[in-house]
Amino acid sequence: MGGNAWLRRALWVVGPGLMVMLADTDAGSVVTAAQSGARWGFRLLALQVLLVPVLYLVMELTVRLGITTGKGYAALIRERFGAGWAYVLVAALLVSVAGALVSEFAGIAGAGELFGLPPALTVPLAAGLLVLLVVTGGYRRVEVVGISLGLLELTFVGAALFAHPGAHALMSGVTAGQPLGNRSYLALVAANVGAVVMPWMLFYQQGAVVDKGLQLRHLRLARIDTAVGAVLTQIVMGAVLVATAVSFAGRHAGRSLSSIGQISVALTPLLGGTASRLVLALGMLGAAFVAGIVVSLAAAWAVSEAAGRPASLNARVSRAPLFYAIYAGAVLAGAVAVLASGSLVRLAVDVEIVNALLLPLVLGMLVLVARRELPKAHAFGRPRFVTVGVAATGVVLLGILWLGFALGL
Repeated sequence: MGGNAWLRRALWVVGPGLMVMLADTDAGSVVTAAQSGARWGFRLLALQVLLVPVLYLVMELTVRLGITTGKGYAALIRERFGAGWAYVLVAALLVSVAGALVSEFAGIAGAGELFGLPPALTVPLAAGLLVLLVVTGGYRRVEVVGISLGLLELTFVGAALFAHPGAHALMSGVTAGQPLGNRSYLALVAANVGAVVMPWMLFYQQGAVVDKGLQLRHLRLARIDTAVGAVLTQIVMGAVLVATAVSFAGRHAGRSLSSIGQISVALTPLLGGTASRLVLALGMLGAAFVAGIVVSLAAAWAVSEAAGRPASLNARVSRAPLFYAIYAGAVLAGAVAVLASGSLVRLAVDVEIVNALLLPLVLGMLVLVARRELPKAHAFGRPRFVTVGVAATGVVLLGILWLGFALGL
């Protein structure tokens, strides 16, 4: 295959992994990373790096399953374990989706308020745009728009580079003692773990791989797409943490955040008032919009597949009414709920903790399905399967056990 042909093929394949990973750094994750840097400096930065291979190993399973079976995650659960288990899994997903969507719209509202725009204007406008994009566009257009919006998160990387943390300060902070006896610290550890692998990510990526029509010849490129996305999302998380840690160093160290406005104020000495608002607004809007698309589509694919109904962005509304109804309903419900929400920071951390609690069911079923459904030619050997199992188990234990310690259980 010539160079140009390979490049065209690669550009066509890239998308599901990159989009779901950009959505992984959603509004709630951004706030969780900011809270981590504000409260504990660079101490949680190493965790962001350690979670990269875990994220890739888990999400690569959805790529293999989607390409080799041509079916979404909920559809495979329905076929292998019955409709009852499919609905149980979908119910768990919807809990995660509900919290995530409130977090995304709260992020959009907070970004608007930085420039004096009321939530009553920004939230309905954002919801309308999200519904219009999916209802009127096919898979490819939704993906291109979503990735383009998600790349706005790179403004956080620019902020971190501008912060100039210094190699010595960075290493000293990373290697500083871990306050494992502090409940608030352990709660943030659980929140960061919950922020790296979220239930809706599994449903989205497998559904997207199927809807896009990727086949076995695309597997290698699809895996690269997922790996690049896994690295990128943790770079963004690390960048947010570094920027807030530098900005909060000294007299602000150890303070908690309670609003998007406080994050902006905290970044003002680092970037200046206008620049801090602009960076935070662009990054937050990009994160919230791409996550809003991904989270709502994950719910639409999961519910439709569990019910055995058509589910495709390439189908007209009349051909897949349940799919589009679930998507639009999820978006509108999140928009309505956010107008009554309180602190975004508290909400964001709580949402990530809920994700950690749901991981045992979602990841456990994923590993079981992969073990039974992957054809022999593409199944994991014992060493790789053990590695994936250990990684998934580690994420679950960190999320649940440390959360238990944080709550004094």
